[in-house]
Amino acid sequence: MKADQAAPDIAARPVELLTEEEAKGELARLAAEIAHHDQLYYAKDMPEVGDAEYDRLRQRNTAIEARFPELIRSDSPSRRVGAAPAVGFSKVTHRVPMLSLENAFAEEDVRDFFAGVRNFFRRPEDLARVAEDAIEVMAEPKIDGLSAALRYENGRLALGATRGDGVTGEDVTANIRTLKTVPEKLAGRGWPSVRARRTVRRPCGATTRTKTTQPGTTAPPPTTTAPPTTTTTTTTTTTTTTTTTGAATSGEP
Repeated sequence: MKADQAAPDIAARPVELLTEEEAKGELARLAAEIAHHDQLYYAKDMPEVGDAEYDRLRQRNTAIEARFPELIRSDSPSRRVGAAPAVGFSKVTHRVPMLSLENAFAEEDVRDFFAGVRNFFRRPEDLARVAEDAIEVMAEPKIDGLSAALRYENGRLALGATRGDGVTGEDVTANIRTLKTVPEKLAGRGWPSVRARRTVRRPCGATTRTKTTQPGTTAPPPTTTAPPTTTTTTTTTTTTTTTTTGAATSGEP
């Protein structure tokens, strides 16, 4: 069989049936294909595939890497989020990598997420708070939009930046200042340095990817008619140390 005829068969072959050589080729293909879709989505706002197809590509990449960890590439999609910063904006390096939230596709995924959360607790009273029968879970359609990291100094907005590739983003402070839902000045006095992760929603084109959130947190329902608005998904207040909250590790500049 010719190589160009075999390739489609390999792309559809179950991960557990792949040889090491086939897995190596699949990881190369997936790295290139996912990078292509990331560039279209994050940099050009012109996605070619829906969330379900994109997630299938990432899931296959993750499954192959789990079976062949020695084949993980330096440009693996599992080592990055988003896309490179756009040309035309000044660059901002995030103090802590700004990563994606976790996806959940089935009830088992949600249970696994909370099982992982429990690993961070040791005291009996804390474990009781995160017991299965004590946790309330909320699900909502995925909100499509721009993840932005905000920084307030002395209670005033000092910086707004995009996630970019998770390490370096774009400075969009001037754009953020035009949003009525983002305060220029925080109420009260004596604020330390405050960092917040916000999502600038798109008014249409909602999809249905379920995301897990930290126990005890909630998020407002998606909107399909209002102009672009923002919702806070993670907030961090710092003095001399930094504490991050959220479903997945995330950072802001």
